Amino acid sequence: MWVVHLILALAALYAVIIAGMYFAQTWLLFPTALAGAARVRLPASTQRLEVCTAEGERLVGVRIPSEGATAKGAPTLLGFGGNAWNAEATALTLHALFPHRDVVAFHYRGYPPSSGRPSARALFSDSLVIFDYLAQARGGGPILPIGFSIGGAVAAYLAKHRSVAGLILVTPFDSLEAVARDLYWWAPVGPLFRNRMPTIEFVRGSNVPTALITAQHDAIAPKRRSAPLRAEIGNLVFERAIDAGHNDLYDHPAFATAAREALMRIETTSDR
Repeated sequence: MWVVHLILALAALYAVIIAGMYFAQTWLLFPTALAGAARVRLPASTQRLEVCTAEGERLVGVRIPSEGATAKGAPTLLGFGGNAWNAEATALTLHALFPHRDVVAFHYRGYPPSSGRPSARALFSDSLVIFDYLAQARGGGPILPIGFSIGGAVAAYLAKHRSVAGLILVTPFDSLEAVARDLYWWAPVGPLFRNRMPTIEFVRGSNVPTALITAQHDAIAPKRRSAPLRAEIGNLVFERAIDAGHNDLYDHPAFATAAREALMRIETTSDR
């Protein structure tokens, strides 16, 4: 009889854990408090941006102008950070990499001071609102999305639904659900997962000049999750694997070199 009671207790514990994961998945995927705690020092030239969604949510962003004159027709770089990044960290990262380009980034929905509640669907739809706002403000000038980690899915979605100058994906995954299945192999991820981000579907057959930068020792978006993208991207103009992990990638000089070469390849391709 004690065996039956043990099995029932373990089953009840498993059910509690699964229920907790279901209700906590938004917090786990989009740690708004963690992102809000990050503070960086922005250049004095930084401009604050704001746009409203059709639902009335307020999206707040920053723009860091180029240092000096930019080449004629150079695109504005629109950054989409990782799930624990805020707009300021994203914009400053891009500015450090590309000081002679205008860079823009927005706090994701629900990431203070942006309002609302984050979700994959919200981030996707907000990317279109942000793009349309920037395109109008720039008089139709070119815009190039750059996505880091989970932001790669958002950038790829935008590139599928709007005319962009190119696309740079840094440590992307083929599918957020597939990443979750790898991490939580013991849980019924499929029925529980609410935030589907199938990057591979967004890049499949795309003719947008695309660059792919991965980390060789990435434990979050490992090779088995990024490699499938390579075969589906229709116009892969640059690819580089950096000898680094998911989070320490940005400390490696090879990453900065790769990012700048990726932008150069895309701009060269677009000029043809």
